[in-house]
Amino acid sequence: MFDNLMSQMQEQANEIKKKLDNTTVEAEAEGGLVKVTATGNKKILSIEINPDILEDKEAVEDLVIVAINKALEKADEIASKETGDLAQGMFPGLGNLFG
Repeated sequence: MFDNLMSQMQEQANEIKKKLDNTTVEAEAEGGLVKVTATGNKKILSIEINPDILEDKEAVEDLVIVAINKALEKADEIASKETGDLAQGMFPGLGNLFG
């Protein structure tokens, strides 16, 4: 019984990983001057920088950091929801304990 439960949990964890790999989030800084796209598993897919700010190296660096952090926060939110849904499915009697 315990082996079956562990096998189910591993299978569902793999499904969540695949789902997060195929989920993208986008975030921007300073009204879209820098845009970042990442997967739900926190892999950065792209960074777009508006050419109007390229002459200010320090501003570009700061805005890239802000946009990346926002994208990673969104990825965390999606991952938390997915793992919370998994826990709810595995242990439905525990109410809102997992999300």
